[in-house]
Amino acid sequence: MSINKVVSSAVLAGALTSAFASMANAAPLTKAEAAAAIAAHKEKCFGVALKGQNDCAAGPGTSCQGTSTVDFQGNSWKFVQGGTCTSIVLPNGGHGSLKPI
Repeated sequence: MSINKVVSSAVLAGALTSAFASMANAAPLTKAEAAAAIAAHKEKCFGVALKGQNDCAAGPGTSCQGTSTVDFQGNSWKFVQGGTCTSIVLPNGGHGSLKPI
């Protein structure tokens, strides 16, 4: 097998691995995951997630977990320690919110 074929095969394998990992991260939270977060006294905090790191509810055109399109998207949320959401300061000077921003 030539070097070009070996490199092409390695690149293809890496691309497939990345694609499968992305699909797995974009899945909605299961009921068990959500229940575990709530049991750990976590709360949904809107507007604090970085791009692609939200836990769910990323708005129109997105499916759920990991689908926010910009940092601090106001209609996506992330679980944070209970009682801390509204004290999280955003880069624009705003704060995290318990409701969509």
